[in-house]
Amino acid sequence: MRVAIRVKPGAARTAVGGRHGDALVVSVTARAVDGKATEAALRAVAAAFGVRRRDVSLVTGATSRDKVVEIDDAAVGVASRRDSLLGPVP
Repeated sequence: MRVAIRVKPGAARTAVGGRHGDALVVSVTARAVDGKATEAALRAVAAAFGVRRRDVSLVTGATSRDKVVEIDDAAVGVASRRDSLLGPVP
């Protein structure tokens, strides 16, 4: 399953949840230097979806705050977990 995410680097704490348009908001403490924020975001997404880090891969947006990630949807409940993390549609 592909999920659009919006990364917010340099946050006070790492958190996954909320909306930025149609994208899932991923706040990470890492700064956007040398790909550290991207890697932290991938780890945070894996933890939020209850999958291993290797089951989450970057599709687009290596140097952008807007990214698309692919989550191996062999795990049960990935789609419902995404919907609950996004929250209600405004």
